[in-house]
Amino acid sequence: MRRVLIWAPLVLFALVFGLVASGLLKPGDRTVHSAMVGKPLPVLTLPALLPGKPGVTSTELKGKPRLLNVFASWCIPCIAEAPQLMKLKQAGVEIDAIAIRDTREAVQAFLARNGDPYARIGDDQASRAQLALGSSGVPETFVIDAQGRIAYQHIGDIREEHVAELLAQLEKAK
Repeated sequence: MRRVLIWAPLVLFALVFGLVASGLLKPGDRTVHSAMVGKPLPVLTLPALLPGKPGVTSTELKGKPRLLNVFASWCIPCIAEAPQLMKLKQAGVEIDAIAIRDTREAVQAFLARNGDPYARIGDDQASRAQLALGSSGVPETFVIDAQGRIAYQHIGDIREEHVAELLAQLEKAK
């Protein structure tokens, strides 16, 4: 019995070490996916952020598939995805946006530097619409189908390799 007790701390250490090592080598998926995918858009009534460009309301986001991009002028990955959003716009995709905790001046400067792919930009100062969509950060992009349901969620910045998937999801959402 004494021999077993002598080896017990070493065995316990080995088990704990193995558990920690497995977590480091194969970490779990910590991405927060929206529970709203497949459900109707929540009721959105966001005022216009920029003059001459309408705000975002859920009733206007029906009729044809479109992208709803959650972004901010202070978001570095949002700058990185701007060229891809411009490519999607040139491909005929209608893109609406929700600006999170931003100012009119900062968004105008952001769009002047990076291009303006948006048909509408809603002002979400308190992040209420962002949370209602199940968005956990910026940037995030949602495919909205013709019936006004969230058909797909893209988390993070849109890169060149994501454009084809988004176009396929838009086609599927008709």
